[in-house]
Amino acid sequence: MPTLNWIGKEKVVNFAAKVPVHALKRLYTHGNPSGNKIIHGDNLTALKSLIPLYEGKIKCIYIDPPYNTGNENWVYNDNVNSPQIQKWLGQVVGREGEDLTRHDKWLCMMYPRLKLLKQLLSDDGAIFISIDDNEVANLKLICDEIFGIRNFVAQLVWEKKKKGAFLSKTVTNIKEYILVYCKSTNSFGGLIGAINRDTETYPCIKTTNPRGIRIIPKGTPSKYKEKSYKIEANTRISAGNMELIYLDTAIIEDGILQFDVRVDSNWIYQQSSIDEFATKRLLYLTQDHYIRRIVNEQRIKMLKDLLLRVGADGRSEKTFTYDENLNNGGWGTNEDANEELHKILGKQYAFDFAKPSRLIGKLIQTISDKNSLVLDAFAGSGTTAHAVINLNAADGGNRHFILIEMEPYAETITAERVRRVGGNFDYYELGEPLFVEGDINPDVDIEDIRGYVWAMETSTPYEKPNAEDCAAFLGVYEGTAFYFYEGILDRDFLGTMRTRADSYIIFAESCAVDEEFLRKYKIEFKKIPRDISKIWIDAEQ
Repeated sequence: MPTLNWIGKEKVVNFAAKVPVHALKRLYTHGNPSGNKIIHGDNLTALKSLIPLYEGKIKCIYIDPPYNTGNENWVYNDNVNSPQIQKWLGQVVGREGEDLTRHDKWLCMMYPRLKLLKQLLSDDGAIFISIDDNEVANLKLICDEIFGIRNFVAQLVWEKKKKGAFLSKTVTNIKEYILVYCKSTNSFGGLIGAINRDTETYPCIKTTNPRGIRIIPKGTPSKYKEKSYKIEANTRISAGNMELIYLDTAIIEDGILQFDVRVDSNWIYQQSSIDEFATKRLLYLTQDHYIRRIVNEQRIKMLKDLLLRVGADGRSEKTFTYDENLNNGGWGTNEDANEELHKILGKQYAFDFAKPSRLIGKLIQTISDKNSLVLDAFAGSGTTAHAVINLNAADGGNRHFILIEMEPYAETITAERVRRVGGNFDYYELGEPLFVEGDINPDVDIEDIRGYVWAMETSTPYEKPNAEDCAAFLGVYEGTAFYFYEGILDRDFLGTMRTRADSYIIFAESCAVDEEFLRKYKIEFKKIPRDISKIWIDAEQ
């Protein structure tokens, strides 16, 4: 498999494993508690801090990272030269960026973030990455390396506008790409483009199929204009390339075939299927004496890789409208996104290069069940949350979103948009790192450590227990009781425990109880800080 090398790669390939977990500090809740999160802070740090609770749980990830166009005036989609990224490059790569090309910088920025996004993705989930011509080739190579070339799903082409920039001296560009990767091809169900629930009829022969003989069972109805008639043996029925030959005389009375009849043609179905269709009254002779079947069951068609501005129905909708056929109404444009944001925030040009909620909503619809988690690590104007809200309202779903935005407008634009379109969420800032050089950070609230330990062990949110037990008690999960004790695990401490459980995991600074006793009472000792500072390490290492 081809691999890509660039200045700084050796420093960032495994850097995600070294990123410290920070506390997520909830500043406020907007609306009713919902499980939705908006996180203000560097997305690399925020993604790492989500690992204990959300590893392998995110069904759909959409990101719209910097496109790295090389423009002098840096805007959101080109912010590789932002102060945060420059500082990060200096710390990690060991230089301030003066020796790195803009492509080196971009790849250094993206690689560890993609590693963490893969860790968060569920086995049946997929990631959608918007990009343009500047970095699509590089992005494809590093995604092949990170997600695995077998897990490449598609390179979608989105028609982003009706007309391109008329000042262009080379080519008028009206498209962008969306790279799609899944976590595991064995678990991924594909990109659904349309669900058809209407009753239709399908032919039973196809000219490119091998010829063979099938028996059409007696009792099969006919839609010929005459109710009683005969089709003589060796009658050839043909139209264009379609042909079939009745090898036996077909006798139809009162619109029903009276005896089995052999027919030679290019069949789509085996005899067992023909028999099943006939038994279920789903097979019939057409007015032209061909054989067709009635289809009542739901049919799924996969997504086309061209996301066109105008839909198959000739419409070009500007905002999200729910349709089980994603080919209808088009996929929205950049102009639609600007108009949509203008209406929501009440001012023009509130945000550069926003995506339409129609586009993101449809992408989520291709893979998302109604209870899935959706993550956007480059949240921008909050389009992904808006799309989730729209989709839930349309199909009664209970999807939840997590947005991460590092820029100051995380509150004034990202969160404000979600508020104005009726979304409920918890708003977070990144707190202090939980560990410093392997030790618990003394500046961190001990409840943050307790919460981290619980999430690390159970992958569920921590809630301070109400049980009548000692102060070290964390809770019970799947029959195991958890304790976090800043002291020595000895017989005296064990005497303070009040909760009965199938087994016990106790975090403590040291253990003065012998191994035989621990085994007898199904107690597992874990050392503070050693066994809680071993934050996620890439499984590939």
